[in-house]
Amino acid sequence: MRGAVIHAPGDVRFETLDDPKILHPTDAIIRTAVTCVCGSDLWPWRGLEPIGDAHPMGHEYVGFVEEVGSEVTAVKPGQFVVGSFATSDDTCANCRNGFQSNCVHREFMSTCQADYVRIPNAQGTLVATGEVPSEELWPGLLAVSDVMGTGWWAADAAGVKPGSTAVVVGDGAVGLSAVIAAKEMGAERIIAMSRHESRQKLAREFGATDIVTERGDDGIARVKDLTGGIGADSVLECVGTAQAMQQALHSARPGGDVGFVGVPHEVAVDGQELFFSHVGLRGGPAPVRRYLPDLIDRVVTGRIDPGKVFDLTLPLDQVAEGYRAMDERRAIKALLKP
Repeated sequence: MRGAVIHAPGDVRFETLDDPKILHPTDAIIRTAVTCVCGSDLWPWRGLEPIGDAHPMGHEYVGFVEEVGSEVTAVKPGQFVVGSFATSDDTCANCRNGFQSNCVHREFMSTCQADYVRIPNAQGTLVATGEVPSEELWPGLLAVSDVMGTGWWAADAAGVKPGSTAVVVGDGAVGLSAVIAAKEMGAERIIAMSRHESRQKLAREFGATDIVTERGDDGIARVKDLTGGIGADSVLECVGTAQAMQQALHSARPGGDVGFVGVPHEVAVDGQELFFSHVGLRGGPAPVRRYLPDLIDRVVTGRIDPGKVFDLTLPLDQVAEGYRAMDERRAIKALLKP
């Protein structure tokens, strides 16, 4: 098969790789229908995460089951399935508590920008659609496997409630998906922080009521102006930088909550400051598997369309261009077709 391999910062190549095989009775092999480049893939691309030896890339996927291990009964060959970037058995204590992304048998997916993918813990990770969905739904279902599920977790962790005010920090695919989530959870006012016109337009389409273009202290001041000087009930931090976290924490009202889902890079939280702010803080890798059945249904029934975050479509063999386009902010998110 062929797949993406990162060799060094700025160096992703499309290469011939070994076909995946069933290694454990809990595995499945899928043929990818569509895959994509994630904003978090840009950290090693930009040299901000160590790469080490050359290795495959990609953690978002939907596709057709080709083969299953002997202990996999939840899905069968031929079915169209959606999974999570974090695999889970869906039976351990952490899974039963709704945190499948902290399953005791968790494995993070990392080989999905390819023709075929081995899925560990397939029994608990994969969810089959009722029938093979039409191709126009594939981007939305692909979004559910990570960015939409992560945006939903941001809203859930931040305690978005009907009638509340929510601020979304970040206008990438996760941030835009978080706007959808806040809207679906009933937020009355959704303030999206964005400096990019095309992303502002999509944020408004997804449900944002206000746009804040300022950043840092100016952005915090603008949020306070929009909330009567108090701050928002819920803040959804979808970036992972120190500035984004500070902006999120200072945009929340006393007693408000911050859900942080951007993978932190050089982020430090002052315990004294957090203590006196009365702001709640929760985050981590999104428990996407918890939300999959509901989110799949919302996409298939047309209630939400997170697939709109894909504004660039490329053949899989042009995966490197997908990285470049996202790095240069020429694209929000690149969809890859095998």
